[in-house]
Amino acid sequence: MRIFVFAGSLRKDSVNKKLAGLISQKLEGLGAEVDFADFREFEMPLYDNDIEQSDGLPAGAQGLADRISASDAFVIVTPEYNHSIPGPLKNAIDWISRIRPYPTAGKICFLASAAPSMVGGSRAVIALRPVLSPMGAWLSGDSFSLAQANQAFDDNGGLANADIEKLLDGMLDRFVKVSASAQTS
Repeated sequence: MRIFVFAGSLRKDSVNKKLAGLISQKLEGLGAEVDFADFREFEMPLYDNDIEQSDGLPAGAQGLADRISASDAFVIVTPEYNHSIPGPLKNAIDWISRIRPYPTAGKICFLASAAPSMVGGSRAVIALRPVLSPMGAWLSGDSFSLAQANQAFDDNGGLANADIEKLLDGMLDRFVKVSASAQTS
């Protein structure tokens, strides 16, 4: 089973990229083939129907759509900006929503976030659900929000709190099992 993972952050030292990397390692440990991407690979202009009409889909948006399409499931790790989805991630979703069939259709999606706040970016995860659901993504019932993420990682890139790591491990195990069973049905 192939799982596409990326963090919807452009920042080089983003805690969301760090969490996406950790999730990728854990998914590989569960037997998944992981396609881990840096969101900077998918450069695209702000969504503009005039650009779409004259030039079609930007290469970055098409690249993101292709990577999602080539996967059996996908993971988005999102920062939270002003209690919601960061603009670059929402823009990317707006672009790929123009493709039919949707590249997300029928794919199980696990959402996660990390933030230095006490809520760990959970409001961005909540805001992503109604954006992805109409595009046919099957959203995992679990989602993971890492609070106080700026101090949550140990020196090896794992989570410093064993109970939180166990929680994430359980969620990812369920995600892989459900995604695998969806492939066989």
